[in-house]
Order: sequence, then structure tokens, then C-alpha cells
Amino acid sequence: MAKEDYYDLLGVGRDASEAELKKAYRKQAVKYHPDKNPGDAAAEEKFKEISHAYEVLKDPEKRAAYDRYGHAAFEGGGGRGPGGMGGFGGGGGFHDPFDIFREVFGGSGGGGSFGGGGIFDEMFGGGGGRGGARDGSDLRYDLEISLEDAARGVEKELSFRKNVTCSRCNGSGAEPGSRKVTCPTCGGTGQVERGLGNIRFRQPCPTCGGAGQKIDQPCSRCRGEGRESQTAKVKVRIPAGVDTGSRLRSVGNGEAGLAGGQPGDLYVVLTVREHEIFERHGQDLFCEIPIKFTLATLGGSIEVPTLFGKATLKIPVGTQSGTTFRLRSKGMPSLRGGSQGDQLVRVHVEVPKKLTDEQRTLLEEFAKVSGDADQPTEEGWFEKAKKFF
Repeated sequence: MAKEDYYDLLGVGRDASEAELKKAYRKQAVKYHPDKNPGDAAAEEKFKEISHAYEVLKDPEKRAAYDRYGHAAFEGGGGRGPGGMGGFGGGGGFHDPFDIFREVFGGSGGGGSFGGGGIFDEMFGGGGGRGGARDGSDLRYDLEISLEDAARGVEKELSFRKNVTCSRCNGSGAEPGSRKVTCPTCGGTGQVERGLGNIRFRQPCPTCGGAGQKIDQPCSRCRGEGRESQTAKVKVRIPAGVDTGSRLRSVGNGEAGLAGGQPGDLYVVLTVREHEIFERHGQDLFCEIPIKFTLATLGGSIEVPTLFGKATLKIPVGTQSGTTFRLRSKGMPSLRGGSQGDQLVRVHVEVPKKLTDEQRTLLEEFAKVSGDADQPTEEGWFEKAKKFF
């Protein structure tokens, strides 16, 4: 039977980058890993094939030989094919596919055994431990807060559902008064041995989950799991200066562990709502404020809002529309403390849409005195515009 093309096995094109190859292998490895497909020989074989494919394509020299000669580059009973590349067996051969898996996913453990934890636990159901203990999963809570809360800091109470230790069996999974018996599958060791070709490795027993014991009569409340779902309430302190995407970690407030495992953590991911007045640019705040044309002309002062109360802004004589002023230390505080951003205020000069007879008369007189009636547009503007005509 003809071997499947390595690029097709990983689901990538022949011009795939190293990062794309790694991403594709991660996806396929998770799908066909023996722990995800217990007892499925076809999945084991597929996992072996994609691991071999990745072993070739991740090496620039091996990949070049494969691109030129195809599978023939590695045939010859462990010798060297065209281009001098080693075969699957013997000198220059391939590693244990589980070593490749650990290399890609960053897990630990050696000797073809799953004793380490790390990414394996994260992907296949929580951290492992002796006696079947497994750490609880981390939880994520998405929380939306106002810009005012982000500026001042606030305490929030969160309410959510999570798995907690069963109140009836205290996490044992056994009905009170019942007993546990030795697991008939693993004989009490908590592990079973499996093979992948000539590779042997051990993994938690699928019957007892690694505990080495089987519950004689499961708890009537949690049905033997040792956990039950409840509504939890957790108070979290949100520091001043947070922004959208900030994450807060609440240690131990994730899901309860199994068989004595440690609880997971709660991660609160923040979103800061858009404000009706202020725009945030890092630690600085920006806003636009309308002012009367008389104030812009004669100068004076005006009260402007900030996130921390009102502030007085001085308007110089002859202020033009679009002028931006800076209020020092009226912006967002730094999460690290110490510094604080500024508030930028852009003024927009309002022109009255309706005038009383008296106002019109006075403005017409002002226009005559200023010469605006004869030349309403600034003379310098015409000089700049001449080049366009």
C-alpha cells in the first residue's frame, strides 16, 4: 500500500512554514493521541504516521530530501537514501513519537512514560498525581467594568457555577458506609501498560482513573465523581489602571480537584466599557468640549469633567476651534503605581444658529469695525490657495 504524502498527513501545503507545520502537528496529535482514543489501533497507527511525517518535515535537510525524492529518500532498511538522510530504522533514525509530542507541546516525562504532567494534563483532563489524584481545572470569568471603576479600582462579587467537593462523600466518590475494592483491570497499581509498535508506555488505568481502587457503591449525590456543581460567590479586588484584556488570578477558586487533587484557579478577564465622554489612549484620556465663541474670543475659564471630579480649564484670548489643552495627572493611573496619565481636552467653538435682533445688530457693528463685512475670509488663506488656480 502506497504511503500517504507527509504534507497531506499534516494537512499543510508544501510551502508551509516551520510555525505552520508545528501548529498542524499539534492539531493532528491531539486528535489521534492514544489517550484520546483508547483501544483504537487505527488511531495509534495514525498518530505514529503523523509523528514520523513531522519528524521529517521539521528538519530542513530531511525535508529537502523528501521534497526531492519523496519516500524513497528514507528507504533502504535503515541505510541512507538520496541526499545522505537517515532512514526510519538504524543510524539517523526517528525518535519516539511521544518525544516529538513533548517537544511540540512542551510537556515533561521520559522513557516513553506519561509520568510528568504539564501540557499532557492540560490537554487530557487536569494534572495527574499518585493514587489517581487530579488537579481541578482553571476557570475563566469575563467581567465588564466601567471606565470609572478602571480608574479608581473596585471590588466586585462574582457569582458562577463550578464543580466543588461533594458534600455527601467529601470527595471520595463512595456512598457513606460503602467500601472500595481493588481495581480488577490494573490490580491496584493504578496504571496499565500499552504498546505502540515496539514502544511500551504506561498510563492511568481507564477503569479506576489511576486510583488503584474501584468504588463498590458510588455516592448517590455525585454518582461517584467526588464533585458536585454549585453556585460559588467570589470577591475580587480590581486594581486601578486595568484595561481591556487585563487578567486577574484568584488562586484556588477554580474547580475542585479529584481524589485529593489541588483546586484550579479562577482567571478574571476584564473588558472596560466605552465611555460616553472620554476616549482612552494608554494612560491618557481624551475628550471634546464645546465652548461659546465669546469665551474663545475674550478668554476666561470653564469647568470641565474628569474621572475624578471637576477641573478648571483656562481659555486664552483668541482660542481657535480645535485647540487641545492638557490637564496634568487627570488621566488613568498606572497599574504599577506612581505615574498617572493626563487628560487632553479639545475645544470646539460653537457658532450660534439663532440670533436676537439685538445680537445681530451688535455683531454687524462688530463686523464693520473689524473689516469683516468687506473681507470675511482671512487674507492669508487666499495667498495659500493661489497655487491651486
